[in-house]
Amino acid sequence: MIATLPTAADLLPLLPELVLVAGAFALLMLDLFLGDDRRGLTNALAIAVLAVVAWMAFAGTGGQGTVLGGMFVRDTMADVLKAVACVVSALSLVYAWPFLRERGLYKGEVAVLVLFATAGMMLLISAGSLVMVYLGLELLALCSYALVAIDRDSPLASEAAMKYFVLGSLASGLLLYGMSLLYGATGTLDLATLHGAIAASGERTLLLMGAVFLVAGIAFKFGAAPFHMWLPDTYHGAPTAITVFIGSAPKLAAFAMAFRLLDAGVGPLAPEWRLLVAALAVASLAVGNLIALAQSNLKRMLAYSTISHVGFVFMGIAAADAAGYAAAMFYAISYAIMATASFGAIVVLARKGYEADGIDDFRGLAARSPWLAGMMLCAMMSLAGIPPFLGFWAKLAVLRAAIGGDLLWLAIVGIVFAVIGCFYYLRVCKAMYFDPAPEGVPSPRPGDRVLRTVFGVNALALLGLGFAWNPIMAWCQAAFA
Repeated sequence: MIATLPTAADLLPLLPELVLVAGAFALLMLDLFLGDDRRGLTNALAIAVLAVVAWMAFAGTGGQGTVLGGMFVRDTMADVLKAVACVVSALSLVYAWPFLRERGLYKGEVAVLVLFATAGMMLLISAGSLVMVYLGLELLALCSYALVAIDRDSPLASEAAMKYFVLGSLASGLLLYGMSLLYGATGTLDLATLHGAIAASGERTLLLMGAVFLVAGIAFKFGAAPFHMWLPDTYHGAPTAITVFIGSAPKLAAFAMAFRLLDAGVGPLAPEWRLLVAALAVASLAVGNLIALAQSNLKRMLAYSTISHVGFVFMGIAAADAAGYAAAMFYAISYAIMATASFGAIVVLARKGYEADGIDDFRGLAARSPWLAGMMLCAMMSLAGIPPFLGFWAKLAVLRAAIGGDLLWLAIVGIVFAVIGCFYYLRVCKAMYFDPAPEGVPSPRPGDRVLRTVFGVNALALLGLGFAWNPIMAWCQAAFA
């Protein structure tokens, strides 16, 4: 049989990715002809490209299907996650522009790297083969390493980038080794074929070893305990505007990677790997919440809280059924929105020479800026899971999924640590509303009107979506129907 080259019609499901990559290359060339005083154009065009691609994914432009010999799969889950990832990435660029420009750190490469990182996320979300998983993962990771190191003169940022690079490379190695074991046992790289081969295989030892390494690699990329050591230092050391990006959108791609590998790939091994994922969920809930209690730096506190939120995502994945995956996907989407708001509050309050990344920097904020304090309150309440904010419904969904998946003990652990986690979020609220402002803390300035407006919409969305969360949950359930 003579192989035929794919036609343009065959590549239509790839249209959002093609537009995004074309836009990234166009901006890369355009930036060569722009001076530092016109970098805002690069940022604005990058946001426009992401908005267009988000609309294409949401509207289903190009249609769904499987292309490139099964390596690329576009389905409902992919479209929803891609649309949200593009919106969150665009939000990150809005936060990045005033923060990095004021410090002389904004270069055209920032927008281009964000676009290529988003392309990596989109490939990872649609991966139908082990090769595509690794390609998307490395494209995302390499761009993220460069973004963290964007402030080359900062020892803290350089240290964070090195830790991120070294431990990220270790995680990629673990994942690649697990893939090689699975390939050696089954002789295929296609996830659907791999699923069938595992179901028909009588030899489990090599397959189980491969699955263990896959779970370890996924846990590294999520930042789950005990593979979390890179996450607090990276979030703390990176410029806050970059932390907004790396702390939000990549979690969507990490969830998709976990689903593609664990369910579409090694699904027949679910009785074994779901217990391992449940154990990682417990470790993440415990480590994240308990260590966050001792933090005085807000970025580090939010970093450790991220580890605890990963525990809730893993709780849904551990259920290993359609309801669990839908709940975990809903939680990942909710957390991405919450993370942009919480780190975005630091960006709005900060200025050159004043990073505003300590909890003490928010003391007395309600007296200095009631609006900013109110928006930060929305973010903290949602992260804590207080009703009626979006975070409450996300936690409720994964707890219900865990109970439905015969993991009642895991749901009880989740409830206990959710209550513990409320303490450090409420500590920030107490500092804003009940503590006096420390001496020498500058009053919040009016700042960039666009930035403040976007931050307000971002924070208020956590309250608004708390009353209108059903459509998002319906999309997540449709993805696994």
